[in-house]
Amino acid sequence: MLKFHRAVLHHILMTLKTPFAASSGSTFDREFIIVELQDKDGVIGWGECSAFSSPWYTEETTKTAWHMLEDFLIPIVFENHIEHPENVSSLFRTIKRNNMAKAAIEEAVWDVYAKRNNSPLASVLGGKKRKIEVGAAVGIQQSEKELLHTVERYVNEGYKRIKVKISPGMEDKILSPIRSHFPMLPLMADANSAYTLEDLAQLKKLDQYDLLMIEQPLAADDIFGHAVLQKELNTPICLDESITSYRDAKQAIEQKSCQIINIKVSRVGGLTEAKRIHDLCKEHQLPVWCGGMLDSGIGRAHNIAISTLDHFIIPGDTSASSRYWVHDLITPEVTMVDGCIEVPEKPGIGYEVNREQLKRFTLCSKVFKNTFNVNY
Repeated sequence: MLKFHRAVLHHILMTLKTPFAASSGSTFDREFIIVELQDKDGVIGWGECSAFSSPWYTEETTKTAWHMLEDFLIPIVFENHIEHPENVSSLFRTIKRNNMAKAAIEEAVWDVYAKRNNSPLASVLGGKKRKIEVGAAVGIQQSEKELLHTVERYVNEGYKRIKVKISPGMEDKILSPIRSHFPMLPLMADANSAYTLEDLAQLKKLDQYDLLMIEQPLAADDIFGHAVLQKELNTPICLDESITSYRDAKQAIEQKSCQIINIKVSRVGGLTEAKRIHDLCKEHQLPVWCGGMLDSGIGRAHNIAISTLDHFIIPGDTSASSRYWVHDLITPEVTMVDGCIEVPEKPGIGYEVNREQLKRFTLCSKVFKNTFNVNY
């Protein structure tokens, strides 16, 4: 039985080592909300809200997520005795969507639960892997030379596959030189919903590049359109933004809208829903992998834990901390060797939050204490 006594929201800002460019624009600085949740015995769990400062990826933003956490989600968690972290998503059912806010506090509950059971989060989730394979994502580059140099660097560092961002009219300019220089490279393209079915001829040309997949070519709410497109392509479609729940995944599978699904813990509302989608895809033999959100070490730790489930069979986006940050929020930082990350064996997320770094990056914090009249 879990009962929570105190919560702290930390609004932080971290600057990327290099800007990350996609079809939607470039990211230079990354805002997060870090959730610190303490139970009645003083055990602390950590979660991360992945919402961006503007609503380009989902409708959520850092400001709206803070509002949801402060005014709705933290009070719900304080008011209830929680038998198991899997119950949290049920408590949140009266709140529509706002999945990234929900995921942040649910992650913290899972972390406390694992620590109270003196077990790694990966084991509590049912994961068996001792290490996970990872890939690297490459944003849109300024020149072909810079693109090839960046890809080569990640290949030499041992990443198991490379993902590149594409946009209409830029496909050949991006994919052709990579495929020419790296003919055997496991390569995928991420479109971030930049296309429509009117671009069918353009998209069919991608078959020549022997891609692992094209990720989210059409709009997030167009599961049917993806089914139409997948019939026309040899390249597997992977759905990302379209999958916000188990129900979305079920519809996509039934309509044959994709051949692969990207599971992001934050996008689907937490670890519980991520695990349900994993299990559904395993049942239907549809491969899954864990996507990244330019995460800090706290979000990265949760991604590592979920990726230990056995049907995460494609290398995910959970790269080393040094890939994005000069200094991360956790100790030790996440490291990658030969394309793999070792799964931590300590209880909970397996990493310690570096309080000094957290303070350094914090714009503001707010403390919440449980005032509900509930017996401990």
